Amino acid sequence: MNQAAARESIVKVADWAAERGGGVLVTLGLGSCVAIMLHDPGAGAGAMAHVLLPSRSLSRDTSNPAKFPETAVPFLIERLSALGADPRRLVAKLAGGASMFAQLMTPGSLQMGERNIVAARGVLRAAGIPIAAEAVGGGSGRSLRFYVADGRVEVRSVGTDACVI
Repeated sequence: MNQAAARESIVKVADWAAERGGGVLVTLGLGSCVAIMLHDPGAGAGAMAHVLLPSRSLSRDTSNPAKFPETAVPFLIERLSALGADPRRLVAKLAGGASMFAQLMTPGSLQMGERNIVAARGVLRAAGIPIAAEAVGGGSGRSLRFYVADGRVEVRSVGTDACVI
């Protein structure tokens, strides 16, 4: 086993993780959900939330802050601050928000993936956190590897080449 292998943390649906240094935050099978990733390049700290729904109003159980953009972003900022990050240096990356079942939807209706993207962008704008890159929309799910040390995100999707945002 390679001693230099980075420590990986799996971020499941409606879950979150925050790291500092050489960790890698991984989420697999991201469909209509959106991964919100925050990074402080100065501190080498990053966090990811795998948000499920665009608003607390769509769920009976609102106790999990990672489930919604409106609670996930402030929560991640708090967790990163505890790791020594400066909220003024944070930049965001977004991935996901695919229209997984577009053919089943009424034409013209806003799909859950698009609603998640719009909600995440709005919360980040309100928090004053710039979005550095996105890999959102489309019709395919994605898997991500967020390298906390440098903020690089490797995005893989079925039928396409991996890209880095």
